Amino acid sequence: MAAEESEIPHNMPPRSAAGNVDDRAHLPADDPIPGMDAAVFEAFAGEVAQFRDTAVAPNVARWESEKRMAPEALREASQIGLLAMEVPASLGGLGMSFAQKCHIVEVLSAVSMPFAFSLVNTGNVAARVANLGSDAHRERYLADLMAGRRFGSTALTEPGAGSDFANIATTATPVEGGWRLDGAKAWITNAAHSDVIFCYAQTEPGSRGRGIASFLIDGTRPGFERLPPYELAGGHLIGTGGFRLDGYIAPAEDLIGPPTQAFGAAMSSVNGARTYVAAMCCAMVEATLAGAVRYGTQREAFGKPVIGHQGLAWKLAGVQNRLEAAQLLTERAVAAVTESLHTGDASAAILPAAHAKKFTTETAEADIAACIQAMGAEGLRSSHPWGHHLVGARIANYVDGSTEIQTDRIARSLAATYATS
Repeated sequence: MAAEESEIPHNMPPRSAAGNVDDRAHLPADDPIPGMDAAVFEAFAGEVAQFRDTAVAPNVARWESEKRMAPEALREASQIGLLAMEVPASLGGLGMSFAQKCHIVEVLSAVSMPFAFSLVNTGNVAARVANLGSDAHRERYLADLMAGRRFGSTALTEPGAGSDFANIATTATPVEGGWRLDGAKAWITNAAHSDVIFCYAQTEPGSRGRGIASFLIDGTRPGFERLPPYELAGGHLIGTGGFRLDGYIAPAEDLIGPPTQAFGAAMSSVNGARTYVAAMCCAMVEATLAGAVRYGTQREAFGKPVIGHQGLAWKLAGVQNRLEAAQLLTERAVAAVTESLHTGDASAAILPAAHAKKFTTETAEADIAACIQAMGAEGLRSSHPWGHHLVGARIANYVDGSTEIQTDRIARSLAATYATS
């Protein structure tokens, strides 16, 4: 069922470090990858909000009750370019900067983080095909990905290897003309429908990250077996599932990231993913807070609006306080990732991304629940997306490195940061 239109911010304006509306959508003043023209982008963001309110919001509850992805909505999203955000304009994409992409996923996540997460993963694959693939890859896959005729996934995780990515067991064995891939992947976003997949495999068992390579695999070829998607409570729109590779032959030209390079590239891309997940969390909290405040000003109890009671007002003030901190940490991470894309050095973005994801995921779940509580039983109605956001916040704690992994990353930096100060 649709969320009431008045409850969802239409433009989700990003904020500057001072807390003021910033029409550059998180872009630092010296952004080295400017992306779309600011005025064009502002108009596009409004178009995205309209798509969100008409094509996504009215259908989220139904899609979840049907326990499925929404490929038809992703195809509709493609009509305004949402599956090609970071594909260069010269190849038919929108040519957005990373910062602009983060703002767009905020806009979409105001009604459904799982839908936004599914969408951005196909978009990421399209951008990688455009930027890393050969001319043959672009000719074979790019137009279909941008149009939603095919969907994309990035396959790192396995049944026995999640946060410890270097421990993957899928093997890539050299054969005449290419590589033979064998193994299983699990917990893969979009796996319910995707068949253009950047897959990571071990070329030298026992070598951990040093031997990992990445391949562009085609799920329509022999040797690929799609497994049934997982039933995730409230998260079916992500299309999470897995697949098996049994004698899948990847031609030599489908080796995208050779050993000694692929592992580092994957870890670099994770910084960006952690950052846009943080942006998604900010959007869910802000949308839920806006709904709770609006309800509190309209509903009266004991002779005055509910928001006039100190206990509730202070609780929501705490939510806003933490949201401001979350937005600032996310902006810092966006700036760091943007800079790393310019310099090619991802190391400076690791900690900002970890801090942003740890804080936003840890606070989003409790703060969304607090906003729902502030609305009483009304907050549980499916006409509001708040329960869907609660599930989205829980999912955010796992994707692209669990909250514990972010904590460990920060902990390992402590000595270098403070021991000699």
